[in-house]
Amino acid sequence: MTNNTTHDSAVGTNVQHLIEIQNIGKDYQEGESTVQAIKEMTFYIDDGEFVSIMGQSGSGKSTMLSILGGLNHPTRGEILLDTLDIYKLSSEQRADLRSEYIGVIFQSFQLIPYLTVLENVKLPMAITGRKAREQDKMARNVLARVGLANKADRLPDQLSGGEQERVAIARAIVNKPPILLADEPTGSLDSKTADEIMDLLKELNSEGQTIIMVTHNPEACKHTSRTIQVKDGSCYEH
Repeated sequence: MTNNTTHDSAVGTNVQHLIEIQNIGKDYQEGESTVQAIKEMTFYIDDGEFVSIMGQSGSGKSTMLSILGGLNHPTRGEILLDTLDIYKLSSEQRADLRSEYIGVIFQSFQLIPYLTVLENVKLPMAITGRKAREQDKMARNVLARVGLANKADRLPDQLSGGEQERVAIARAIVNKPPILLADEPTGSLDSKTADEIMDLLKELNSEGQTIIMVTHNPEACKHTSRTIQVKDGSCYEH
């Protein structure tokens, strides 16, 4: 991953950005009708930024995040990651790219209920080829990082909402990906716990992790360096 410090308002100039979103659109078929979840979005993310994508429910922001994560093929446009068009890769190549470069904090956590906290955090390492002892050490280290070292053997339903969010963050960062995508990471939390989660994300960002956060909450945007507003499938800089 290159380090780009120059900002430019336009994508497609000589300035290279870490992520370039170029004329992205996403359509869905509902019966005989075509629904445009994303009409057209063009923006960029630079290495080391903490950017919020803000909009109301149904505005297209979570769809955009899933496209950024290589999980949802756009109908049109390009996503360039370090100049690599990720949707020109095979599904296997995209999976490898995700495992190495992108961590995702899913909305509603998506923890496996019958696996312990430690086992949930170790899931992204299953395809890395690391030895079991190394996986265990890395998972425990990252749980300590998010303040859950003593909860490793518990099941998700034995944790509070804030603790489950921390497990989701630990799972997303265990492979040390340079890019972290967060879908409404404070959406279901009380204000005190939400502030603690935002402080943790800011700490990760200060250590060099590029973070892109989807939110509907203007308060959460105050913690980020830049806000991209999404409305009716289009976006503009806020």
